[in-house]
Amino acid sequence: MGRKKEIIVSLPDQAWTDHVREGLLAWYDQNKRELPWRKNKDPYRIWVSEIMLQQTRVDTVIPFFERFMDKFPDLVALANADEEEVLKAWEGLGYYSRVRNLHSAVKEVVATYEGKVPSTPDAVTQLKGVGDYTAGAILSIAFDQPTPAVDGNVMRVFSRWFALWDDIAKLSTRRKMEVLGAHLVPASRAGDFNQAVMELGALVCTPVNPKCISCPVQATCAAFDQGVQAELPQKKKAKPPRPVHVSIAWIRRGEQILLQRRSSEGLLAGMWGLPTMENVQDEVVPGDSITPLFTELGLFVEWGEVLGEYEHIFSHRRWHIRLVEGLIRDEKKDLPGEWRWINENERTQLAFPNVYRKAFSLAEKRRKGLSGIQGRLL
Repeated sequence: MGRKKEIIVSLPDQAWTDHVREGLLAWYDQNKRELPWRKNKDPYRIWVSEIMLQQTRVDTVIPFFERFMDKFPDLVALANADEEEVLKAWEGLGYYSRVRNLHSAVKEVVATYEGKVPSTPDAVTQLKGVGDYTAGAILSIAFDQPTPAVDGNVMRVFSRWFALWDDIAKLSTRRKMEVLGAHLVPASRAGDFNQAVMELGALVCTPVNPKCISCPVQATCAAFDQGVQAELPQKKKAKPPRPVHVSIAWIRRGEQILLQRRSSEGLLAGMWGLPTMENVQDEVVPGDSITPLFTELGLFVEWGEVLGEYEHIFSHRRWHIRLVEGLIRDEKKDLPGEWRWINENERTQLAFPNVYRKAFSLAEKRRKGLSGIQGRLL
């Protein structure tokens, strides 16, 4: 996976290694879940599944994966698709940079590798969005190469097997785990072994209350032997998301809704959403803080009421959101490219991050039974 600083790790002996391989693979053959990406060893399907599974639960991914495969059954179909179409197929999974990187990478595979996913570590890790873990998963599962694939489940299992107290949030710990994984993965059934470790972490060696009595390799687990399995792995607590007060505007012109495309960098990069202003202070009059944004665009808004307030948590930010209604009273110039009006029936054609889907839902709930300024605005 490229040149790395040499990590010195005390490796288990061959008898221990053989016992773990045999016991774990036998358990996997009997207990593995039937997952749609395990139906064959198509590297494209495996690649897509691994990208989807990043920071997302298996049960959540399954229906998204099946729909995505129906729409883009092979790598060329995905490479030839329009970005908006790809984003729409991903809608609801979040972390949209994942699918943008995937889309870019499959285009590179078509252009450089004749549409076939490369099978060498150097080539795979050069693909956009493919890190060491994803590369290891593709190489071992699709091509049965003895390459480690170390994700969060694997790090938890290894921490307990070897009673390692290293902080798994540190890169040095991950590198140590990769050395262990490279030693443990067998020359044959490499993909099955890597998946077996992940499966053990998902079903048995769980974060809380591990089911040690059901573990096929309990006898070789140092943490169980020492009675410290509940204390491992060690991980430094991440900083809580930073609170940010945000105004989101639900602006209408007849049956049309005003959209804003976010910056190409940063949070929700390049995604369509509703007009948004971050770091908003308490407003005496709803809409005051976001008014200058529309004035610059030559739009004059009559503000209504606050439709509701809600929270949305990103990895590093917690948005405290106020959704404010507005009606366009006058327009002085054409909108720039990052702004657009859409009709109600066009909304389903675009992909929106969950934070804006919540806003749409909230606004729709307020549309019924309103009168006066509220009724006109909504």
